[in-house]
Formats: sequence, C-alpha cells, structure tokens
Amino acid sequence: MDLLTAVFVAPFLDMAGSPVFLAEVVIVGVLTGVMYSLVALGFVLIFKASGVFNFAQGVMVLFAALTLVGLMERGVPVWLAILMTILVMIGLAFAIERFMLRHLVNQEPIILFMATIGLAFVLEGVGETLWGSNVKALDVGIPNASFEVGGILLNEFDLFAAASCAVLVAVLAVFFHYTTIGRALRAVADDHQAALSVGIPLKTIWVIVWSVAGFVGLVAGIMWGARSGVQFSLSLIALKALPVLILGGFTSVPGAIVGGLIIGVGEKIAEIYWGPLLGGAIENWFAYMLALVFLVFRPQGLFGERIIERV
Repeated sequence: MDLLTAVFVAPFLDMAGSPVFLAEVVIVGVLTGVMYSLVALGFVLIFKASGVFNFAQGVMVLFAALTLVGLMERGVPVWLAILMTILVMIGLAFAIERFMLRHLVNQEPIILFMATIGLAFVLEGVGETLWGSNVKALDVGIPNASFEVGGILLNEFDLFAAASCAVLVAVLAVFFHYTTIGRALRAVADDHQAALSVGIPLKTIWVIVWSVAGFVGLVAGIMWGARSGVQFSLSLIALKALPVLILGGFTSVPGAIVGGLIIGVGEKIAEIYWGPLLGGAIENWFAYMLALVFLVFRPQGLFGERIIERV
C-alpha cells in the first residue's frame, strides 16, 4: 500500500469496518468538545459585550476552581463553597471594573488586550499565594461511572458536563437576545461613548458581564478540575479555546458550542485514525491547523459577523 492510499483511503476503510467504534470515538469527541466550549463561552461573553478579548479567561477558570477547592479543603460544605466562590467571582468583577476597565474607556483594543494579560498574571499570583500551587483533587459529587449502551461506552461525568453546557447556552442565548440588559451589552460592545450618551450605565454593564463570565469560568473550572485535578496547567486550556473561537466566531454563543464540537470530534478522529500513520500526537496540533484553514478562508468564523470597512 503506497503512502497516498494509506493516508487517504485506509482510515475511511477502518471507519466503515467498525461503525460502533467510530460512534464511540465521535461521542468521546463531542463530550470533549463540550468541555472546550465551556471555556470558550467566557471569551465570547466578554468580547460580545465589551469588545475586549479577555486573555485572562483561562486564569479565571483556574482561580474559580482554586477558590472552590480551597474552601472545601477548609471544611466548607460543597454547596456553600460554590455559593461563596460565585460571590468571590462577582467581587472580582467589581474590582476589575473599578481598578482596570474604568480607566480604559474608549482606549484602543490592543491596550485593553494588554491589560487582560496583566490581569492574568495578577490572578495567577494571587491564586498561588492564597491556595498554594499543589495539584488538588476536586470532588463535588458528580457521578463518574461508565456504562454501556448498544456496545458504546459512555461516562456519567461527560454526560453531566454536556447537559450543563446545554443549559448554560440556552440561558445565555435568552439573556443576550430577549432581555434589556442583553441588548445593552451589545450596544456597549459596538461603541462605549454612544452607549454612555443614551444612558446605558457602562460600569454596571461591565460588572454584569464579567460576573457572568466568572460564573461560566466556575462551571468550566468545576468540570475540568473534577476530571483532571485543579492545577496551574488548567489555565492553559484557554489555548485550546482559541481555535474554538476562530471556528465559531468571537461574538457567537452558539458558535462557541459548534466550534468546540468540531474541534473535539475532529481531533479524536484524527488521533485515532490518522495518528498511527503520521507518527501520533495529532491531537495536540489538529485544532490549530484547522483554525489556520478557517483564518485563510473564513476569518470571521462560521457564525461571526462579516466586517466590511470602506476606505
């Protein structure tokens, strides 16, 4: 078998020869993609509502998870620890608005972006100082047993994560499109000064959107922390969220979900069926190669708005 046949024909023959195994790979990819989408949602929320690309979103996921597990280690019940962590993330939103965003109104996007990079280092340092840098196990009572349906192995934890993501997307979609605050958020993203001129309270809007992003970060932190432990490498999952955003579009909540599913399924199929032929480890770079293709042919993403500037 020549190389061309091995790369382009053999994997499809393997898929056709074992449809049950293919279905299991696809399901695992879908559930992994949902986890990516949870992180990407935080980026979309802040960018959609304020026009800021929040480089610190991955660290916010880490900070929320560290706070939760730190409270639980000190004997706080799970439900109370979650409520206290939500309050901490809301307080963080107030602090970000007061000490960072308030002084950067109408500044260039690159200045806001650089500010979020600084915020990422501050949150990481504060989290390490308060809660330590050791890997911490997180158990919030989510079932983690596996079971078989039609020969396909499923995991209760992955299904719970998928259901949580679906509920979040539905709530956020209604919030953005059918509420007064949601419309105000979109107006602020379009033009800070124009929003202020029509009476939209910019400070309040920013606190709301960063609080919601913090809550989404907490959900993502619970899911990722319960799966792989709460550790500082958790902040690096933001890097995998970037291809998700490129595929789905930076301003689309449904796009974050669809992009995550494409990345999750694509990398699992690539690793299983093309990995042995190309030396393995495709899962590590597949998402970025796919994002590069989208940047060339559809830079606004599947659900992003095409921007046309007249000169």
